Amino acid sequence: MLSTRVRIELVAATLILVGVGLMVYKVFFLGFPLLPGEYRDVWTIESKISFRPGDGPVEADLTLPSELAGWVVLDEHFASSGFGFTVTQDETRRATWTRSELAEPATLYYKLQAYRQNPRELEQRDVPALAVPLLTADQRAAMLRLIEVLEAKSSDRTSFTQLLIRALDSRTTDPDGRFLLSTWDEDSGDVLLLTLALAEIPATALRGVRLEDGRRRQTLSTLLEIHDGERWQVFDPRTGQAGLPEDFFIWQRSEDAVLNVSGARNSRLEFALVSNSLPSRSVLAMEQRSGRYALLDFSIYALPVEQQGVFKGLLLIPVAALVVVIMRLLVGVKTSGTFMPILIAIAFIQTTLLLGLAIFLGLVAAGLWIRGWLSHMNLLLVSRISAVVIVVIFLMSALALTSYRLGLDQVLSVTFFPVIILAWTIERMSILWEEEGPHEVLVQGSGSLLVATLAYLAMSNRLASHLTFNFPELTLTLLGLILLLGKYTGYRLTELYRFRAMGDKP
Repeated sequence: MLSTRVRIELVAATLILVGVGLMVYKVFFLGFPLLPGEYRDVWTIESKISFRPGDGPVEADLTLPSELAGWVVLDEHFASSGFGFTVTQDETRRATWTRSELAEPATLYYKLQAYRQNPRELEQRDVPALAVPLLTADQRAAMLRLIEVLEAKSSDRTSFTQLLIRALDSRTTDPDGRFLLSTWDEDSGDVLLLTLALAEIPATALRGVRLEDGRRRQTLSTLLEIHDGERWQVFDPRTGQAGLPEDFFIWQRSEDAVLNVSGARNSRLEFALVSNSLPSRSVLAMEQRSGRYALLDFSIYALPVEQQGVFKGLLLIPVAALVVVIMRLLVGVKTSGTFMPILIAIAFIQTTLLLGLAIFLGLVAAGLWIRGWLSHMNLLLVSRISAVVIVVIFLMSALALTSYRLGLDQVLSVTFFPVIILAWTIERMSILWEEEGPHEVLVQGSGSLLVATLAYLAMSNRLASHLTFNFPELTLTLLGLILLLGKYTGYRLTELYRFRAMGDKP
């Protein structure tokens, strides 16, 4: 049977680990900002499909991008005035616009917003079966000679691919490379793919958009992806540089056509790009609206904005509670009650610290004076406390009216102080004055204000506000720490100072 202390320690350790673990998961896998003030570069990519009328029904079929290499699509919009529109999902997601007939040139739009959450390499996938390239006899002979030369110079598929890219560069001096480029009507990307296929190296095209803020009429770019025997690797077919560029948004990971248009002519696909730096919280809210993560659906972001503001304040109370526990159990500061410093700290957030201190001291001093007068009336407890409550309300009203007449609008924030707590504080300090004397009132009153001030500083800290709102699971961690502190039985700092002379004796 475990002792109470061990059970508390196990429960506290579990709470702390759960809270910190959920926070780490949200930071590294969901992209929550760990620090306040973080921004994300959100790209707005607008694709424009334009074509002229042809014969018969028109159908435009566009491949929609997938979320690869850490990219996250936040929002999508389609514009298809006068066209039928559907989105289908099989191996790839495609948008299809249809119309029975077309009399004038038409333009279709697809716009998305995306950002790169956690930059990472492309996901590995199965290696497709190699297809035998269709070549003429002289093209095949030139390719085989080129492959033989490059295989002799290379050590693996990676170095072979980089040498092949150089050999098929437009500035190449290799005779077979120049011959192949001259006999091909299309760009060198297809020559690369066909040569790699003949060399029995699995390869495919990686189509996407090179990101450049403000760029218009951008067309798709192509990268080369090969399987080196163990994993897929990306190469820039212009430079031979390995790796996926950071400014490359992947649109399609295959050699298929991105756009197919039938029943029209002169079809064209262009892109316009705009980059916008948004606060991470706004980006996360956009992700939540898209229903992307189940965990986000249970977060504060799932609440209406008004309720989010309420919880933003409530989630700071555990921070103030931890401050009170530390100051009372470890430091040994006496306070008037356990929750009064927390409530005063909450009022300070509304009034600001110095003004709140002045208002609080003024109200308590006036209340103690009136409470002293009431004590001579020999009233019952309930009547006396009720009278104190009414007196406190009267004092707050008088203070608010006077400050308003004098043009001191900031003093109107006196209404943020909890009336009942102020009344009870006055009653408690008055009783303490009668039983223990003014010294004890001064000790507990100043201790309460000290703890309330520290709690206010902790609650108004920007990092604390950011962490508690974005990671409410840290409340479990604070609970675990408070449970551990609840089993502390050692000396407090004030006791160590009080008995310091004992340590000097031999």
